[in-house]
Amino acid sequence: MKVNLEKIEKNKAYLNFEIDAQQFDEAMERAYRKNARRFVIPGFRRGRAPRKLIERHYGPEVFFEDAARFLLPEAYQKGVEEYKLEPVDQPTFDIKQIEVGKPFIATAEVFVKPEVDIKEYKGLEVEKIVYNVTDEDVEKELSQLQEQNARLVTVEDRAAKMEDIAVIDFKGTIDDEPFEGGTAENFSLKLGSGMFIEGFEEQVVGMNVGESKDIEVTFPEDYSAKELAGKKAVFNVTLKELKAKELLPLDDDFAKDVSEFETLDELKQDIKTKLEEQAKSVEEGSLKASIVNKLKEVAEVEIPDVMIDQEIDRLVFDFAISLRYRGYDLQSYLDATGLSLEKFKESFRERALDNVKSSLILEEVGKRENITVTDEELENKIKELAESLKQSVEDYKKNLKEEDMARIKDSILTNKIFDFLISHSNIVEKSKDDVKDDIIESEEDSKADSEENEN
Repeated sequence: MKVNLEKIEKNKAYLNFEIDAQQFDEAMERAYRKNARRFVIPGFRRGRAPRKLIERHYGPEVFFEDAARFLLPEAYQKGVEEYKLEPVDQPTFDIKQIEVGKPFIATAEVFVKPEVDIKEYKGLEVEKIVYNVTDEDVEKELSQLQEQNARLVTVEDRAAKMEDIAVIDFKGTIDDEPFEGGTAENFSLKLGSGMFIEGFEEQVVGMNVGESKDIEVTFPEDYSAKELAGKKAVFNVTLKELKAKELLPLDDDFAKDVSEFETLDELKQDIKTKLEEQAKSVEEGSLKASIVNKLKEVAEVEIPDVMIDQEIDRLVFDFAISLRYRGYDLQSYLDATGLSLEKFKESFRERALDNVKSSLILEEVGKRENITVTDEELENKIKELAESLKQSVEDYKKNLKEEDMARIKDSILTNKIFDFLISHSNIVEKSKDDVKDDIIESEEDSKADSEENEN
């Protein structure tokens, strides 16, 4: 069996195969044994007719397809290993000669990982956004906790105001005619939430419990229910009950009610510790994002469309899974947004391109520096993951598929590459107060993408 790499052009490898007549005949024999029972030859029981007799009756071509299927994968795998190719898609085969008594000749075309031209990756000047947790940050978190645990109390001695919960009956009409969805009883509406048509909630403000009034509004021109869009409506509204949030005082009793701590000071310290952990995580994410952005500036790589399409499919799959966790499905989401699957997938193209390029660049750095993952490192990571799920290592491994193991190994490798790059970078620290919010959000998004790939 001869395999020759003709060339690699535009990230596509071209392989030529020549398999001698004897090996081809052996493949024909395998094809015969596989298919012998398919043929009926007078005088022979099904499956017992000699190969030569079947070929005489039906032609040797009846075995060509299976013979080729036996030969091509082996020849292709030999070519991949011999020339150290890294395919990123399935090959396309083309049979040039298939004939009894002659060599079997074929070719294969397959996209391979592109070469990355990166001139410099050490000594890059990168930014790390430093998050210093302040007492103000702690107080803000504490206030949110206070809001989350607020009690609703009935209000009877004043009129409705923004942020109140108004329990109302309403009946809407257009030109004195009721319309579908315009009537409800005992509806709880948070004033200021923007849940209702613009102008509705503002007119409930000032009403007293037991009061009824007509509220006039106009449906927006782009309202989802086309039959109501742009039309004026009158809602007869009765305020039946009014509720307001009552915040619990921030004291030791509050800490005991909302946490496992005995004092408010202990709760504050726990909040600060968690904020500092989050800050450290986001700082690391910002540094990694800055490194990747710098590397993309100094690297050149021509990425095959097939790699981008594969990454798009992965992103869409992950999005569909996240929808399922929230009780939705992808088709319902597409119907609600009015997007076709093709347009939806296309919306991921830029992100997919960025992900693939980043991954290829990091991989190239790893190759140049001979960064690898040891068996011990892999075992330690698996142990860590098993412990996080409160499972034994043995039970955890039982559920690991080959692709899961590869993903774990890849996450370790990626972290080691980042460790190397960080140790060989000139890091400039910047306070979050000196950086625009949109940049911070971008860094946090990049960190999320990195964590997603690692998981």
